Amino acid sequence: MMKTLFLQAPSFDGFDGGAGSRYQAKREIRSFWYPTWLAQPAALVPGSRLLDAPADGLSVAQALAIAQEYELVIMHTSTPSFPADARFAELIKEHSADIMVGMVGAKVAVDPGPSLQASSAIDFVAREEFDYTCRDIAEGQPLAGIAGVSWRDAEGGIHHNPPRPMIEDMDALPFVAPIYKRDLNLRNYFIGYLNYPYVSLYTGRGCRSRCTFCLWPQTVGGHRYRIRSPESVLAEVRWIRENMPEVKEIMFDDDTFTDFRPRAEEIARGLGELGVTWSCNAKANVPYSTLKIMKENGLRLLLVGYESGDDQILLNIKKGLRTDIARRFAADCRALGITVHGTFILGLPGETRETIAKSIEFAKEINPHTIQVSLAAPYPGTKLYEQALENEWIPPNKTIHLVNESGVQLAALNYPHLSSQEMYHSLEQFYRSFYFRPAKIWEIVREMLRSWEMTRRRLREGVEFFRFLREHGAEQA
Repeated sequence: MMKTLFLQAPSFDGFDGGAGSRYQAKREIRSFWYPTWLAQPAALVPGSRLLDAPADGLSVAQALAIAQEYELVIMHTSTPSFPADARFAELIKEHSADIMVGMVGAKVAVDPGPSLQASSAIDFVAREEFDYTCRDIAEGQPLAGIAGVSWRDAEGGIHHNPPRPMIEDMDALPFVAPIYKRDLNLRNYFIGYLNYPYVSLYTGRGCRSRCTFCLWPQTVGGHRYRIRSPESVLAEVRWIRENMPEVKEIMFDDDTFTDFRPRAEEIARGLGELGVTWSCNAKANVPYSTLKIMKENGLRLLLVGYESGDDQILLNIKKGLRTDIARRFAADCRALGITVHGTFILGLPGETRETIAKSIEFAKEINPHTIQVSLAAPYPGTKLYEQALENEWIPPNKTIHLVNESGVQLAALNYPHLSSQEMYHSLEQFYRSFYFRPAKIWEIVREMLRSWEMTRRRLREGVEFFRFLREHGAEQA
């Protein structure tokens, strides 16, 4: 077994584009998700280490010094972070040419050849689901015989092996929580809407929805929801409760945890018996009966992708949701006392100045406790990217900049009737319109009055949020 390092390389300060992030940009409030996509293969490789340099605040020099201690370095990369990650791979090779360096993630999964051509320091990339691929490489198996690998031979030639089948037995994968405890500092992982400290897990992979913009189902996870058994999920939660007692909340980060409602209800009842507080992703169509069972068994918060307040846009992106259903869902959550963090996207196909205003009013009407607003990002490998090329919303044969030099998300799409500049600055308008209302301000103040810890937390977030709005007000780079 090769001495293996699973690495999230140093990046922008507060850049949540790591192995576990959906956003791949610098957040409005500094926060980090767990690098679960790296923790899972690390759990399959005895003696490996998982290093999350951005969360640990490590410099390039510090991370490089650690990397030199290993024979195999596997880095997670993304479209925005790839240039910096490739440069870090080159630094590793400059110091120790014998270290094997590989990359995983959606970027290299859909673009393996050009990724390898971008830097001779990258020896291989793992496509598809890469957990067992990483294990096989760490075992020293020849790259030529490993499914799901694209690799460079000694003469510089690039080869693409047959694809690796999707993982069907999700229960066969080892728990990731022991890797978190072994290698990570839980105090580094903070999300504004989750209790601190928290832990995030996947109870399955894949998403049955067909949203045109969503990266992971179209590149790595697929559209079949492959699930762990309730017994496996509850066993890992039990392990966390017994071995990580400081954890105050568990977040299930499946694309849509509530897709299989009987299973979600069974897991919820088990969580209720364990007495844990938990949250999950959900589509805004969960019926009241299921919401009630989850709430009665420890559910605190739902992370919900509303995306837009315009029904035509929801149809354009194949969201499988209407605003009237979302309104009913929001009312049910409010009646049951379930907190909601709502996410919205500006600049999706069909967006106009009028639909932006409509989405802002919709957000104010359904009134999630907190929101995140992002800009439509045409990630390679998604249907949105194909549409953008076909309709010339992005220039052909040019590098698309999804973030600026500081990691702040840019508006990459340009419509004939709506410029990228207008979309970029409408994000500030959205946030200001939603949060700077007397009722919302009082709601946050009431929350702060409940505890000194919450007061300190919201004050820190407020400073970061106002700084973000001020910096975002500058012209798009």
